[in-house]
Amino acid sequence: MKTQNVMIKGTKSGLSLQLNDRCSYDEILSELEEKLSELQGSEESQLISVRVLTGYRYLTAGQEEELKELIRQKKNLIVEEIESDVITKEDARKMAESQEVTSVAAIIRSGQVLEVAGDLLLVGDVNPGGTVRAGGNIFIMGALKGIAHAGYFGRNEAVIVASFMTPSQLRISDCISRAPDHYDQEEHHQMECAYIDNNDQIIIDRLQVLKTLRPNITRFKGGHYYG
Repeated sequence: MKTQNVMIKGTKSGLSLQLNDRCSYDEILSELEEKLSELQGSEESQLISVRVLTGYRYLTAGQEEELKELIRQKKNLIVEEIESDVITKEDARKMAESQEVTSVAAIIRSGQVLEVAGDLLLVGDVNPGGTVRAGGNIFIMGALKGIAHAGYFGRNEAVIVASFMTPSQLRISDCISRAPDHYDQEEHHQMECAYIDNNDQIIIDRLQVLKTLRPNITRFKGGHYYG
């Protein structure tokens, strides 16, 4: 039985083209051209969105453009995206950095900025006028009185945790929350967390809610947990 190097499937949003990642690129082009010519359609047909799934095949920019041009020759087809499971060394490096936890023992004073690529564990305070930024989560074992920006690469699931949460501004991804005009110190004697809710609003709540909201937030390895 002949192996299909190009599988075309209809989806709710258009067409999906699954390319075999174990054959030659020339074989892909040949079979894709053949199958596209068999598709029924006309110039008057409405535009159909196409997603190209390349699996673990690496395509150069030139090859991607060649595939797009071949598909565009069918007047009613438009390439929405080319999706690959391959990542570059640079992407892999950035992914590894985003998963690292950077521990810092310091007081971030007015005018100072502390920025890390992954998660930040700060043992110390962030004074008014000070700023901490992290590509991931921010954990502050101290008072947050300045600005904290978590998930600045666009991670909406990032959270901010502080022993004393009295910030001048909170930011998570693209969401911004200003501090209220007044804090009741009696209500802020315990650790709290900030997160983005389903309405794209930053919410400050008790630390205990993270166990339900972000069950995968910890990277605990080894040992045993009883609770």
